[in-house]
Amino acid sequence: MRDTESGGGYEDGGGYEDGSGGGYEGGGGYEDGYEDGYEDEGARTGLGVLPGDRLSYGMQVPVTSLSTLYAEPWEVEAGPRELREVARAADRLGFAYLATCDHVAVPARLAAAMGTVWYDPVATLAHLAAVTERTLLLSHVAVAALRHPLALAKQYATVDRLADGRLVLGVGAGHVREEFEALGVDFARRGAVLDETVDALKAALGPAEFPEFSGRRFAFRGLGQGPRPVRTPRPPLWVGGSSPAALRRAALKADGWLSQGDRREALPRRVATLRRLREEAGLDGPFAVGAIAEPLYVGTPAWDTGAGTLTGAAGTVAESLRVYRGMGVDQVQVRFRCRGVGELLAQMEVFAELVGPLLLD
Repeated sequence: MRDTESGGGYEDGGGYEDGSGGGYEGGGGYEDGYEDGYEDEGARTGLGVLPGDRLSYGMQVPVTSLSTLYAEPWEVEAGPRELREVARAADRLGFAYLATCDHVAVPARLAAAMGTVWYDPVATLAHLAAVTERTLLLSHVAVAALRHPLALAKQYATVDRLADGRLVLGVGAGHVREEFEALGVDFARRGAVLDETVDALKAALGPAEFPEFSGRRFAFRGLGQGPRPVRTPRPPLWVGGSSPAALRRAALKADGWLSQGDRREALPRRVATLRRLREEAGLDGPFAVGAIAEPLYVGTPAWDTGAGTLTGAAGTVAESLRVYRGMGVDQVQVRFRCRGVGELLAQMEVFAELVGPLLLD
């Protein structure tokens, strides 16, 4: 059955969770202070965290989610050492962000496609914070409705503090019914729960030591919570998913949209919907729109990388990716086909050195 709330993946059939891959629109001004695609360390203010003069690029970290739908075979035997190598390289090379997914548990009926190895995103991002200095750290996505927003805010505020203000909190509705049932959350109402959770998170992650919120499901006041996030007024909050409900949630409640692997031809329609909803609501602040690119390999591979892989010289790859910019996309999530961590690091290097500069406006 198609998960009509998230719009991403399938409830029966081993798809991705709502927004577990990457996406954004350029609808507002971004703050000043960028060098080589990075924000100045002393400028952790505002909700726009991407430079406005280029198509930014980030990546989902390997090793931490072993879905057969996108993980490479070598990741099965890899571990934290390889994860740290990739994170340090991304930080050095100017990748805009590193992202990680979220599943509490995977039911047996989906395990063949999804696997059961899904590192906890909070623990993973905290670990990445310790080995990076500049790249943003993105949850793509946290299934926020599975947790109380005050507890979620505590976890991610701590990550933002450990990362010196580099957190981007991506949230989505989720699609695995059994996860919700095991944790006592109404799967059928997860969209409504997420809507209120987003509102509560915006309050709980703000500057107030004693945040206040009152909703139908959640309410808190008079409860001090520290540490507070480094970024002011709060960390950016991006919403994932491609259903009408997810697009509306992103446009009206969030600071960015995370595509759920939409095909290129679908993106202009998604971006137009986001723009229309924001214009109708009179919203004109920073809003980041992103996409997930096809798997890619810079150069001529000496092995079969698959029919759907974007390959070729740096100029060819850059020309293909620049099409996203013309659609109104601000950041694209890239995934490199590779047979081991060494080849992945080499691909990241050549991409950053030869393709990245060609993505400037």
